[in-house]
Amino acid sequence: MQAVILAGGLGTRLKPITETIPKPMVPVAGVPYLVHQLRLLAKQGVGDIVLLTGYLGEQIEDYFGDGSSLGLKIRYSQEKQPLGTAGALRLAASLLAPDFLLIYGDSYLPIHYPDVLNLLRAGGHTGVAVLYDNSIEDTSVRNNIATDENLIITIYEKNSSRNDLKYVDAGVLAFERSVLDFIPPSPERVSLEEEVFPRLIARRQMAGFVTAQRFYDIGTPERLETIEALLS
Repeated sequence: MQAVILAGGLGTRLKPITETIPKPMVPVAGVPYLVHQLRLLAKQGVGDIVLLTGYLGEQIEDYFGDGSSLGLKIRYSQEKQPLGTAGALRLAASLLAPDFLLIYGDSYLPIHYPDVLNLLRAGGHTGVAVLYDNSIEDTSVRNNIATDENLIITIYEKNSSRNDLKYVDAGVLAFERSVLDFIPPSPERVSLEEEVFPRLIARRQMAGFVTAQRFYDIGTPERLETIEALLS
């Protein structure tokens, strides 16, 4: 099983920490945050890792190398200039398996990842997004996804202001490699959330995998404190 991790963000909300280190290398419970993500994947047999790096990506590659110290096989695709989440994925096309997990590099979600890939393989969808049922609203992220009765995603709004949405994107997805066909051939920055997801949703090709397990992330100093307490 393969996991592709988006690890190229600037981490602007974590400055000054991220002025000298990339966001995935921010210390959490004594080790770089990315270590916790990779350990979780390794425990579940997800051994083929592709890291999509960008800002200060050399630090990530120097630290993890080929991944053998964690029992993983790690390869890298580094942006020379910001390409956006979809552009970074397209750049790594030659490294992608026929289907793969896609994980945001600042998100921690302790679920059983093979179940997400199994839903992708069984359902005939191009993509699956893990959805947190945010009924008790215990995250600081606003609900941004709606589905129909078959858990096919009908609405995805990255920064939604709506009050009628039930789920939150939990930072874990699964895709068939054919998702690359939905990425516009633009040399500029291209966003999965803003330009690819709407195309999949319009074709009813994006399903939801609902979990009651809340997610954590390191996107802000406050959230960093929360995950530090969880993983310490």
